[in-house]
Amino acid sequence: QVQLVESGGGLVQAGGSLRLSCTASGFTLDYYAIGWFRPAPGKEREGVSCISPSDNSDGRTFYVDSVKGRFTLFRDNAKNTVLLQMNSLKPENTAVYYCEAHDSCGGNYLPPLVRGQGTQVTVSS
Repeated sequence: QVQLVESGGGLVQAGGSLRLSCTASGFTLDYYAIGWFRPAPGKEREGVSCISPSDNSDGRTFYVDSVKGRFTLFRDNAKNTVLLQMNSLKPENTAVYYCEAHDSCGGNYLPPLVRGQGTQVTVSS
């Protein structure tokens, strides 16, 4: 069965850190762009970060401006997992974070190949 499963969410104080995992089963994660998203006011979703496929895009990473310098996205291919390291968390980072598999990180948003169920991140002030 093709699926993505997120984990690593939780409750943390402002300034703290969490590491979210997006683990694939039924397919090889490294062949796809993996994006992390969260709901946003007035929008269906906000793209937080994305990592390109390793083979044709050198695994480039992209971040929304509000998390640059605090979040890092990287792959652990041995575990078929993409990880989002979240440092210096702020209360406004509170959201359900979910990962999706796409063909690429750029261009207009298209329905994902696969989407996980999400993991809750809560940052207290």
